[in-house]
Amino acid sequence: MASRAVITARQERLGAELRKLRERAGLTLRAAAQTVGIAESKLSSAEAGRVGVSAERVRHLANRYVCDDAALVDALVAMATERGQGWWEEYREVVPGGYLRVAELEHHAAELKTFQPVHVPGLLQTEEQMRGTFASSVPSLSEEQREARVRFRLRRQEILGKVGYKAVIHEAALRIRAADSEVAREQLLHILERSESPGVAVRVVPFDVDGFAGISAPLVYARGPVPQLDTVLADSTHGGSYLDGESQLGRYRALLRTIEKMALGAVESRDFIHHLVRQM
Repeated sequence: MASRAVITARQERLGAELRKLRERAGLTLRAAAQTVGIAESKLSSAEAGRVGVSAERVRHLANRYVCDDAALVDALVAMATERGQGWWEEYREVVPGGYLRVAELEHHAAELKTFQPVHVPGLLQTEEQMRGTFASSVPSLSEEQREARVRFRLRRQEILGKVGYKAVIHEAALRIRAADSEVAREQLLHILERSESPGVAVRVVPFDVDGFAGISAPLVYARGPVPQLDTVLADSTHGGSYLDGESQLGRYRALLRTIEKMALGAVESRDFIHHLVRQM
């Protein structure tokens, strides 16, 4: 089978999970290839996501690796048998590749949780908020590039209502103006409207909460069909990092629980945002 010209995040993840199963079984790449009767180079390519792997091969590998977690194996089989391209592939070569990875992650999530300390979550932004945000990009973007990013982010927002979405937003993000006061006001009203949609929950961490120092990095937690396939997207000025190690996931689950305990309740959060609107 020829190597893929483009490897998606989903294909990389499937390969990585197969590698984890092999390593847990204590098998080297060579020993595993001999055990299942395939070339070492082919198994290596499958673990790197460079070539596809059939459902039958996934089950065969899981059996050889003595993986008795039926739910995990079924989830990996489902990943292996996915066909067709997601809508985000239309934007390849139009927006940065990292944008495609985010959309793919959101599309396959069973639930999305996010914490945003200084930016309104992209899935809750208005068009004008997006334009204001992209206008401050470094290096600067052309109008065509900015509008392509706006269109892409609007398409991403179609996931709301299809998957559970829980956002915790710091007061700073609600007060920072990406453009002017009118855009900021409309953004707050938009968040209020979205917060009343089925499956969408928005909570706020106000400035006057004690002990919140040190929790300053934005993150997205995407729950998979089984806990082993959860993913954390930790954002930074240098780009996003995708984390899926068992200890990493445990750390971010605990961090989100801490953040949620410090946030206002859903009703209190709506009242708080209404108060901010009245101040404008």
